[in-house]
Amino acid sequence: MNDADPPIRLGISSCLLGHEVRYDGGHKRNRNILEDLSPLVEWVPVCPEVEIGLGVPRPTIQLEVGSTSPRLIMPSTGNDLTEQMNAYTREKVRELQTLGLDGFVFKSKSPSCGMEHVKVFNKGGVAEEIGVGAFARILMEMWPDLPIEDEERLADPELRKRFVEQVSNTCRRRTQRTE
Repeated sequence: MNDADPPIRLGISSCLLGHEVRYDGGHKRNRNILEDLSPLVEWVPVCPEVEIGLGVPRPTIQLEVGSTSPRLIMPSTGNDLTEQMNAYTREKVRELQTLGLDGFVFKSKSPSCGMEHVKVFNKGGVAEEIGVGAFARILMEMWPDLPIEDEERLADPELRKRFVEQVSNTCRRRTQRTE
């Protein structure tokens, strides 16, 4: 990549940028990702939980076993946020597609943004399955060719290098279409 190349445009879970949007009012700023990728990247922050109207701080949410797919539940109240998150996500993905993202970096293990290894609890509160976060699942279904990773996987230098190559190629294709 050289100075004449347009920046790679990546969606990212807002907490990884240091935005204080987590349930506890904190963040999960990832210094390694920011130091390695920020010089190459235009970040597009997304926090599905805040964007569906959940406050900061807020009660925790989790995936719960459902009849056909996991439900997004706030255990302290029993509120089922699944349909609200699904509607938001479909709209947000369409918006992100118009922005021409080249990839997305998810917060690992998050009930909304985890791309893998997300605990799915039974009604008794015991984790009995592993799933995909509610936002990540729909984004991946609606945009299956978008390169994605999570911050834990990007800690591996080889995976990070491969991801940067993928999103660079996507960026080149995007800019060639607009020329």
